[in-house]
Amino acid sequence: MIRQYSQHDLQDMIRIWNEVVEEGIAFPQEDCLDPESGSAFFSAQSYTGVAETDGRIRGLYILHPNNVGRCGHIANASYAVASDSRGQHIGEQLVKHCMETGRRLGFRILQFNAVVESNIHARHLYERLGFVPLGTIPGGFRRKDGHYEAICPYYCEL
Repeated sequence: MIRQYSQHDLQDMIRIWNEVVEEGIAFPQEDCLDPESGSAFFSAQSYTGVAETDGRIRGLYILHPNNVGRCGHIANASYAVASDSRGQHIGEQLVKHCMETGRRLGFRILQFNAVVESNIHARHLYERLGFVPLGTIPGGFRRKDGHYEAICPYYCEL
């Protein structure tokens, strides 16, 4: 079940988010969240959703404007799934819910600025769901080990 997060979920959300940050292969962030910064970060989004099964938070997403003013109708999102819950189609459920929520909030486009080229599972999912790849930006992502990898922007009309 995907639902809007509550304060009760924050500890699990921060743990899952930080796990992806620490892996250093998908998120641009380098600093982990603590309870204070996590609470502020998730509450600042247009929408923060969590995937819950069997009473456990398995993943989450954030949705927010990608830009301002005349481009404020374009949304951006990030997704994080707990490592012990990957391969269970939770990411797909999060993306579909995010697309519906974006539509409901009045966004017209959902754009991903920096999908790491080697993140094949995410790229296949996005393409299966109708996202259009916009090419590659060589060296757009610095992995945790220090080498640079291309990023692939994507978008879809909501």
